[in-house]
Amino acid sequence: MGKNCRKGASGERSAEQTSLPLKERVKGTLLETVVACGLAMVLEILEEERTARCGPRYRHDEERDAHRAGHVESSLVLGGRQVKVKRPRARTVKGEEVELPSWKSWSREDPLSERAMEQMLVGVSTRRYARSLEAAPEGVESRGTGKSAVSRRFVLGTEKKLKELGERDLSGLDLAVVMIDGVYFGEHVVIGVVGVDAAGTKHVLGICEGATENATICTRLLEGLAERGLRTDRSILAVLDGSRALAKAVRAIWGNRVQIQRCQQHKKRNVLEALPQSKRESVKRTLDEAYATAEHARAKRMLENLARSLEDQHPGAAASVREGLDETLTVKALDLPRTLEKALCTTNAIENLIGCVREGSRRVKRWRGGKMILRWCAAGVLDAERRFRRIKGFREMPALVKALRRRDLELDSVTPESAVA
Repeated sequence: MGKNCRKGASGERSAEQTSLPLKERVKGTLLETVVACGLAMVLEILEEERTARCGPRYRHDEERDAHRAGHVESSLVLGGRQVKVKRPRARTVKGEEVELPSWKSWSREDPLSERAMEQMLVGVSTRRYARSLEAAPEGVESRGTGKSAVSRRFVLGTEKKLKELGERDLSGLDLAVVMIDGVYFGEHVVIGVVGVDAAGTKHVLGICEGATENATICTRLLEGLAERGLRTDRSILAVLDGSRALAKAVRAIWGNRVQIQRCQQHKKRNVLEALPQSKRESVKRTLDEAYATAEHARAKRMLENLARSLEDQHPGAAASVREGLDETLTVKALDLPRTLEKALCTTNAIENLIGCVREGSRRVKRWRGGKMILRWCAAGVLDAERRFRRIKGFREMPALVKALRRRDLELDSVTPESAVA
């Protein structure tokens, strides 16, 4: 009877212990507890690996080929910073360092560069990087969050992104559309190229830097894309902002296989800027109606009539309407479904990409040369590419592909068998 009573009392004490409040059983915050347990497990795993190689401590073994060599101050990446740990060491009987498998795996890559890029692309400055991280648990020594350290990692990370973008294999892409536009950073311009494949998926193809948006720079960029596998032997639709340099470059690469669509939004802005404020509303309405009409012939006739009506009073605006008029209606002439036509008659897709680059680099006060600009642009476009959606009307892309292959046959530049392939 007494034994049962004692057993019951012991059970009551055990239940009472497990019902203690969490704050009494766990010291510190959840983060501090998790980090402390994690670091303890790290050291435990490393010690187990050292024991597996060196044998149990204080046990003589003539066949062992390695022995313990104390500990050394080292660091591992945790939560966007480097934290100090005392790494167990082992040496062979010849005095060579033994690399423990887990340590080799944990320290092989440096995720801090990626973390630094992520933070800076969302607008965190190098000076505030440390403040953007979760506070380090008490008692954990950390480093690598200072302005200079973060800046160095960002440079290394963006150089890697720039190299990655410049070495992409493009031979596997079945592109129907290329969009090209430039973005200015002070005295520098960066030309960017985005491709749209037959499924409506967008791909960043490459970037190039120069002092101006000229044909030489654009041609050099497109030649580089061709060397990396971009097909130039089939018809393609090029959506441009109206730059003559870009038009000259795409013709130099694709010849008569390229069909150029001038951005209608750029054309509207050019025409309206040549008019007084009082005339802009009515002219804009006419341009909108012309570009919205379903018939190519009717749209062309409306634009020609608009140019004639402006000829006497505003010859500059009339000339702007006529300049490249047919190229502003290229997609309409292909007789595509309206949703897809609207998506391909402007450079909005690549301008949105440029907007992401500008947003990510808005905190940069001074650009130190073209290489820095290219690094930022490469990081920005690749970051934006991860969030790309297919273009509007992507389900109707087969209609465009069919029109382009039909043009190939008309030009007699390829055989019927390869046009279908």
